[in-house]
Amino acid sequence: MATRSSTRRPRASSQARIDTILEAARELLSSEGLANLSIYAIAAKADIPPSSVYHFFPSISAVLEALISSVHQAFLTALDSPPATGLIHSWHDLAAHIEKQVLSVYQHDEAARQLILSSHGMSEVMLRDRQHDVELSHAVAALFNHYFKLPPLPADIDIFDLAMQLADRIYTLSIQRHGEITPTMAAEGLRAYQAYLGLYLPPLLQRQSGNAQ
Repeated sequence: MATRSSTRRPRASSQARIDTILEAARELLSSEGLANLSIYAIAAKADIPPSSVYHFFPSISAVLEALISSVHQAFLTALDSPPATGLIHSWHDLAAHIEKQVLSVYQHDEAARQLILSSHGMSEVMLRDRQHDVELSHAVAALFNHYFKLPPLPADIDIFDLAMQLADRIYTLSIQRHGEITPTMAAEGLRAYQAYLGLYLPPLLQRQSGNAQ
């Protein structure tokens, strides 16, 4: 007999309180940075007792893990946005569309930049990020497979994940050096993404039937 698990959705009132806590954490990330984020600061920002924050999030790492989950959901939602008709003529076009969507999340979400592109060294958050990266790379692979007939790919590595990590590393360097992802470094991230995939994908891929443009 199946047990009632922790996957059960919170009540509406509890979810509203969770949303308030996470929104306060996001605002503090934008204004104060990750180093100054604490349960007490979040409680003060949300105008609720610290005990209410601890009720849902026993540690600051738990808050950050929840924010990481929301960031990755934003990435998945962005990938669900179909490219404009006639945009995808080659896999390079698809790669450019994907990185444009990823960059849009980074440019509009301080939490994404702070948690994924900054060197915070928080192992729990980094582990959760890596777990979500697997899901994200599978979504990217499915998108490539939707448009193109892919050649046999390595079974022991995930080329879509590694390409994404290379681009993210360039975005990280841009933030460290310039405080933002500059247009030049955004272009370099795409170059790295496409160049790595080009080690495994031929210049031209056959389109999947029904997806010719």
